[in-house]
Amino acid sequence: MRRRTGPGRDGPAGGAPADGGPADSGPAGGGPARPGSSVVRTPDPDARWLALLLHAAFFLLLGASLARFLTRHPGEARTPWVVGLSVTLAVVYALGPVLGSRPTPRRFAWLTGLVAVWMVLVVLAPSFAWCAVPLFSTGLRLLPPRAALVLVTLLTAFVVAAQLRLATGFDPNLVLAPPAVAAVATAVLVHVRRQADRQQELALRQRELIDDLVRTRRELAATERREGTLAERQRLSMEIHDTLAQGLSSQRMLLQAAMRTWDTEPATARAHVRTAAGITARNLAEARRFVHDLAPADLAEGDGLEAALHALAARATATGGPAVRCHVEGTARHPLPDRVQSALLRIAQGALANVAEHAGATHAALTLTHLGDRVVLDVADDGRGFATDAPAGGGEQRGAPAGRGHGLPAMRARVRQLGGRLAVESAPGEGTVLSAEIPLPDPATAPAHEPTTSVAAPEEPV
Repeated sequence: MRRRTGPGRDGPAGGAPADGGPADSGPAGGGPARPGSSVVRTPDPDARWLALLLHAAFFLLLGASLARFLTRHPGEARTPWVVGLSVTLAVVYALGPVLGSRPTPRRFAWLTGLVAVWMVLVVLAPSFAWCAVPLFSTGLRLLPPRAALVLVTLLTAFVVAAQLRLATGFDPNLVLAPPAVAAVATAVLVHVRRQADRQQELALRQRELIDDLVRTRRELAATERREGTLAERQRLSMEIHDTLAQGLSSQRMLLQAAMRTWDTEPATARAHVRTAAGITARNLAEARRFVHDLAPADLAEGDGLEAALHALAARATATGGPAVRCHVEGTARHPLPDRVQSALLRIAQGALANVAEHAGATHAALTLTHLGDRVVLDVADDGRGFATDAPAGGGEQRGAPAGRGHGLPAMRARVRQLGGRLAVESAPGEGTVLSAEIPLPDPATAPAHEPTTSVAAPEEPV
């Protein structure tokens, strides 16, 4: 049923102020979060266009309402007031973007003045109720939830009053329709705003997770560098113990023997000095090899592990210690990896050094056995032996000066780095047999090249 308007009365507003009005505070409003919200909004390019559209809609509605009023009510006493308030409303609304988008006291004062001017204008000319559409969205975007609902209720009441003034009779639709539409629009806006807040919170959590992931990766990289550094230090300590330290120990014993026989047996003393000089030259080569690539000097000569073990046995015999013989059983199906050769040679050096210093043996034997899928190195001596179930510090450490006894743990670490095992069989007065067994990789699946330097951490501390 169409309603009629009386002569001389402003045209109908038709309840349109509630139609889609709150769309001003769309989900991508891009403005600041409501007071009490912990969500920090990020700039949204769509929010800029939405704000421009809402500003244009406000001025369009304001201009249309003023044109309608001037067309239907020219020359009335209230006309200057309506024109003046329309200009004032336009100026006050235009000041909003200048004050910024944050909910500051100045913004609240601006909104209060804007609503007050609009209310006075609606009292003078009910058709200006159309301008409530942008005011709905502005209030919902700027005010806290409860205050925004109060403002929406107040604006809706003015719209209903304006509708009733324009109507010729009472129409229930004029009383119920604007509040219903305003409620639906407000609910939609609040829901959309909450969805936007959730999206912002999700984006914030994602950034935090990314930051945590980056920080964790950095910490993991730092931890790996520290572990690699410690493993390399440990490896270097084993290399130095098995080469330079043993060479210096042999030199010391030879020079001491030369000093004791210098006057009584000059030829023997000179032989000891010559042998010590040879060991010194060997140690110098090892030191230079450390600087170059840390590969054993005997292996660097290119003759392989078997030749290196024979040369080691000859040098150990020449130092005046036990007579050492070297024996090789079987034939390797494939060349041994560099890491395996280096480890076995260092183990042989360390074991012979222990025999010379602590075992009191007269004979020792190096036996290298090729068993296809593994290689075994045995070092046996006829020395005094020791109880293998002795407390820590026994065995090779027995009778050693303080700070010594690094050899056997270093051998175990070398073997375990390669997935093998080290066994020691001994008894007091029955000599000692040390056996190092290392599995060999399948040549079909092994990498084409293995570095001679390993920084993998051993399974037990040295």
